[in-house]
Amino acid sequence: MKQLDQQVARRLTRFYVMALTVIAVLSVSGLLFIRRTISTHYADSRVVNVAGRQRMLSQRLTKLAVLRTTGLSSADTVSFDSLLHSWSQTHMQLRNGILAMEQAYMVRKSATLDSMFTRIEPAFRSIYKSFIRINNPQTTPADQQKALQIILKDEPAFLQQMNDIVFQFDTESFGRVKQLERIEWILTIATLLTLVIEGLFIFRPVVNYTKLIIHRLDRSEKTLQLVNRDLDVANRELAATNQNLAASNRKLVDTQQELLRTTEEKYQLQLAEDTVRSAALLEGQEEERRRFARELHDGIGQMLTGLKLHAEKLKSVSFPDEKHRLRFAELCDMIADTIQTTRQVSYNLMPSTLSDFGLGPTLQLLAEQTTRSAGIDVLFEGNRDGERLSPAMEIGLYRIAQEALHNAIKYAEAKTIQINLQQNPDKLVLLVSDNGKGFSVKTPSKVDKPLPMVNGLENMRTRSRLLNGELTIVSKPKKGTTVTVTVNLS
Repeated sequence: MKQLDQQVARRLTRFYVMALTVIAVLSVSGLLFIRRTISTHYADSRVVNVAGRQRMLSQRLTKLAVLRTTGLSSADTVSFDSLLHSWSQTHMQLRNGILAMEQAYMVRKSATLDSMFTRIEPAFRSIYKSFIRINNPQTTPADQQKALQIILKDEPAFLQQMNDIVFQFDTESFGRVKQLERIEWILTIATLLTLVIEGLFIFRPVVNYTKLIIHRLDRSEKTLQLVNRDLDVANRELAATNQNLAASNRKLVDTQQELLRTTEEKYQLQLAEDTVRSAALLEGQEEERRRFARELHDGIGQMLTGLKLHAEKLKSVSFPDEKHRLRFAELCDMIADTIQTTRQVSYNLMPSTLSDFGLGPTLQLLAEQTTRSAGIDVLFEGNRDGERLSPAMEIGLYRIAQEALHNAIKYAEAKTIQINLQQNPDKLVLLVSDNGKGFSVKTPSKVDKPLPMVNGLENMRTRSRLLNGELTIVSKPKKGTTVTVTVNLS
């Protein structure tokens, strides 16, 4: 019996697949054919409209030619040249079989249309040449009158033949639509015939077989009811056991939730402590840099400046030996280089332009100084007169840009670096990108633990997190690196 059921099932499945495949093929074929015919019919409609427009354009050109020849004014402001170019170009496209509008349309022509275009060509050429002569400023009035007479003589024949061409286009398009209707009827009849065959040879055997299965299921149901009574008693005992297990599970879940809550509170407390510690370390670091920069500028810098002034006074003293004069000149140059280096170190420790002019001008100055010192192109784009930020935010963003620039020069071996600063009332975006050799970016941990400042990248991440910003690093080997800091100002 089991083998018989499998044989019947396989046979019915095969019949179903065959019937449904035939219906699907017929339906899809009909849809594809109708879609293709509708597309071509739309192209035919565009061709008919354009061909009909040719008659209007020729009449309009004739009117403008009469007005230009007689010297009368007209309210028609269209350019004669553009109108003539459009008329002649459309005629050649219709004749050649490709109509260029918002897209290229295929002009489907029969042998009749080809012969009609051949017959209309002499009249078109005669009218077109006459229009050219009238439009030529060097043509004499007498030649313009002759050209106008030619236009008035040949235009009726051109309009009549163009009218026949339009009707021939329309007739052929209508014939293609009728052909589509006939094919639709054939596909519909084939689909209906397939459904009738499926009903006779597939659905009827399925109905008979279903009746047999239902009869067998009815007998099995009575046996199943007796078994269900026994199972009902066992289910009641199992339900009581499940209730006891559920009570135990609830207690276990409550204990786990309490443990998770305690762990989360401990983690948040540790995160807050680490954040405060990192902020304090960075603030102390910046304060120490500020103090050291002030000491360099006000202490050593002033002493070096005084030394330079004393040395400048000694330049007027004549030296008995030329070697002594050269050594003194080298000493003066060395003092000047030392002053410049001291000023640069003081500026790098704490740039004075940051507090005086803001983040934008300071980043621009950083790009210019790096270009001079490193010998590579460093470009700055962005807001130079944006709204001032808090001192902590300005120094934090400046340090991130400084660190990204340092990494690009030292490790990436970049040839071009671009710094971009975009600021609006709601958001600030700082971007540093280079064309260096790049590196593989490791996927950050899902747990947002505070990052120790052991290298430049972690230092930038820590500063971004303390500014309530988001740091994104995009890099691939040999594809360059892009560092983006986004701070929500609202």
